[in-house]
Amino acid sequence: MAPRQPGPVPPSSVAVESSVVNSAVYRGGRRISSPTTLADALASLPDPSSMAWIGLYRPDDAQLHAAAKQLDLHELAVEDAIVAHQRPKLERYGDTLFVVLRAARYLDESESVDFGELHIFCGPTFVLTVRHSESPDLSNVRTRMEHEPELLQLGPEAVLYAILDAVVDGYAPVVAGLQNDIDEIETEVFSGDPRVSRRIYELSREVIEFQRATKPLLGMLRALSAGFDKYQTDAELQKYLRDVTDHATTVVERVDGFRALLANILTVNATLVSQAQNEEMRNLTQASLAQNEEIKKISSWAAILFAPTLIGTVYGMNFDIMPELHWAGGYPFALTLMFLTCFGLHTVFKRRGWL
Repeated sequence: MAPRQPGPVPPSSVAVESSVVNSAVYRGGRRISSPTTLADALASLPDPSSMAWIGLYRPDDAQLHAAAKQLDLHELAVEDAIVAHQRPKLERYGDTLFVVLRAARYLDESESVDFGELHIFCGPTFVLTVRHSESPDLSNVRTRMEHEPELLQLGPEAVLYAILDAVVDGYAPVVAGLQNDIDEIETEVFSGDPRVSRRIYELSREVIEFQRATKPLLGMLRALSAGFDKYQTDAELQKYLRDVTDHATTVVERVDGFRALLANILTVNATLVSQAQNEEMRNLTQASLAQNEEIKKISSWAAILFAPTLIGTVYGMNFDIMPELHWAGGYPFALTLMFLTCFGLHTVFKRRGWL
């Protein structure tokens, strides 16, 4: 998708509150206020140890530019957030982390995977989340963190890790759904369902898309781990991140296995289809051979019956001058000739296996 060219940056007075779905200021891991605007949230920070957590849902370009101006976000990160449709990644701009995540959910009704995109700006005293789709629903993450103030008081990085954990945990139902689809496909392949090829193709596309959403996570998590010492990450958060890494690794391995398994299933299906086609061709060949045998028999009897017909036709002509026409033995001769001709043809065809 071609990136859109960002328009001129609007003044900070552009209203952002219409895209704010949740906003809160925390101190010591507890909510101390719920401002309705981004400006109020930043203005109500009592000290550098406090934190504002603002959630935006489908903001337009002007709203996102206004938020970026107030939070002093890098223009490249803002452009990525506006364009959306980004691959998962983690970038650091000064003291602000910019994270792109691809959430996924399995839809039982259509047996398909729905993907959502989430952008996270994580600064020293704020976390700004930008959602471009219904998933992931971060309200559960916020509720969980507010019930764990000892974790929330660790700051914006704790929120980032909680969001990562929620997104990765959300992959588990997708993995289970894809596994169930693959099991059904295996049954359909060996039952000879002619529609299975299309389903394999469609599921392979979903698995590839899911792989694109999950595989970059390992590199992102490794990058976060590499900065533990440099950025003095809390030891508790390090344990939290390692747990997320373990879950993400499991998901990536399962997805890689799904892709390989679908490739094998597609090969097996192609082999079974080829075998079925060969069987059909063999049946058609056998039917053709049987028809040829019948044609041989019909042709042989037609030739045998044609000989006496020919002789009888010749002697049935009304000519005065014909060989043996007035001979007393002409009639027995003609019958004998017919018999000998038929017997000779029958013997020849019998030896050739036509009769």
